[in-house]
Amino acid sequence: MKKFNMQDPRFRGARYFFLIAVLALLGACSSLKLAYNNGDTLLFWWLDAYVDVTSDQKPEVKEDINDLFRWHRKTQLQDYTQVLRTAQKQLQGNVTMADLQADYREIRGRTETVMMKAVPDLAELALKLTPEQINRLEKKFDKNNVDFRKKNMKGDRSDQLKFRYKKSMEQFELWFGDFSKEQEAAIRKASDARPLDNELWLDERMRRQKGILELVRKIQQQKPPQPAAEAMIRELLKENFDRMEKPSDRKPFFDAYQAGTLELVHTVIRIATPEQKLHAHKRMQGWIDDLNTLAVQAK
Repeated sequence: MKKFNMQDPRFRGARYFFLIAVLALLGACSSLKLAYNNGDTLLFWWLDAYVDVTSDQKPEVKEDINDLFRWHRKTQLQDYTQVLRTAQKQLQGNVTMADLQADYREIRGRTETVMMKAVPDLAELALKLTPEQINRLEKKFDKNNVDFRKKNMKGDRSDQLKFRYKKSMEQFELWFGDFSKEQEAAIRKASDARPLDNELWLDERMRRQKGILELVRKIQQQKPPQPAAEAMIRELLKENFDRMEKPSDRKPFFDAYQAGTLELVHTVIRIATPEQKLHAHKRMQGWIDDLNTLAVQAK
């Protein structure tokens, strides 16, 4: 794996891996600076867990990740601060469902743009994967599915609704702090109003995983030219992004779930007290300050 040139358009692909890591860190860590400053190590561990980076690949992979973080500090952090500032402004006013729908569309569009820009590097990586690494990827997918079943499909419907509600509350409490019993009851009602079908979600996960494995094996075996591999990956990505929007027997479920999730978020914001909104504002401001500090350090 060669060293990336920061001006080389092929470098775009690494952003996909970084995006996943940053979103996870934002959602789970109270100290963004601490998480970000150790992000290169965390990202390598994440990648290694999926494809088992070889000893020969390791030095260059780590070098690429270090370059990625230097690039990200210089070019992307200010975008995150703008997203958080917009959220702060929305909290100060009366957030509508239309606002949340627009936020969802913007995030989806940004994600799709990043993924499509990732295609050249994803193709290059796919062309270099060994059969052993692809088998490792398949085993990791299988393990993730076992974990999904254990966590999300344990017990009866009531148990699964409760588990889903608790996962949502962990995120809401991170943002807003503690809720009263009355608020928790309202949030639980909105959470349970969403359609529940973990068998369907598991099937969707496995369908995507199967598509990825079939594609990387095809590329590994056929070794097509780089442009052809890019076209194959682009087609798969587009299919996955458009799947929930295209007419199908599952579209009513997808639409109802998305609407219910937006209504859940709207409910939390609507019933939040001024103190809770201030808590969320301060948390976002802390992340904004961290991001600004990290951006300055990159200069």
